[in-house]
Amino acid sequence: MMPELYTSLSQDKVIKEAALRSGVSKGIMQACWDAAGEVIKAWATEGHSVALPGLGTMRFGLRAKSVASAEEVKAGLISTRRIIFTPTVDLKDELASTAIQITCYDRDGKEVKRVTSTDPGTVEDPENENQNGGNQSQNQGGGSQNQGGNQGGNTGGGGGEDDDVTYD
Repeated sequence: MMPELYTSLSQDKVIKEAALRSGVSKGIMQACWDAAGEVIKAWATEGHSVALPGLGTMRFGLRAKSVASAEEVKAGLISTRRIIFTPTVDLKDELASTAIQITCYDRDGKEVKRVTSTDPGTVEDPENENQNGGNQSQNQGGGSQNQGGNQGGNTGGGGGEDDDVTYD
């Protein structure tokens, strides 16, 4: 069985709903959406952290191998290019208070079970029960594991292999 955790909404549906909620035409909303996307893409690729109003901020980052000296630095050390999103506190709070619905289907597509959470948003982890005080998530508060790290410019150095690398 496989749980269905979320459904995907098309961009067209999002544009239509945003136009409805804002009172502007769908064409104007599409133009604004497209323009905002181009601005976000341009600024993020220039190394800026870009605010997404009501959602949070996004920036591009890299994963690269660490080297001992500046002479060893080369583009081939980059292993992954990433998009890093940091949600606002309001968005995190909204997610924590939102009921989660899980629907399980068998291999034939027949619904087998549907569960809706009514819990306070804590994550049960029986394997780590003794390590973190019971049924508490180890990453309470969410966010990036490497928030704030490696933002001192391109000075090199730092931890082990596959470290997050950011740029200013």
